[in-house]
Amino acid sequence: MLLVILVLLLALVLGGLGFAVHVLWWIALAVLVLWLLGFLFRGAEGAGARRGRWYRR
Repeated sequence: MLLVILVLLLALVLGGLGFAVHVLWWIALAVLVLWLLGFLFRGAEGAGARRGRWYRR
C-alpha cells in the first residue's frame, strides 16, 4: 500500500512539474517578444538621437 501511495505522489509531483515547465515556456516566449520589440523600437530612433539602451530612458 505504501508503494502505491509513493507512486501516486510521484505522479502528482511530475504532473505539477510538467505544468510549471509549460507555464515557464509561455513566460519565456512573452519575454522574447518584448525583447525583440525593444530592438525594433531602438532601431526606429533617428540618427541624431541619443544612442542609449531602449530600457535606460
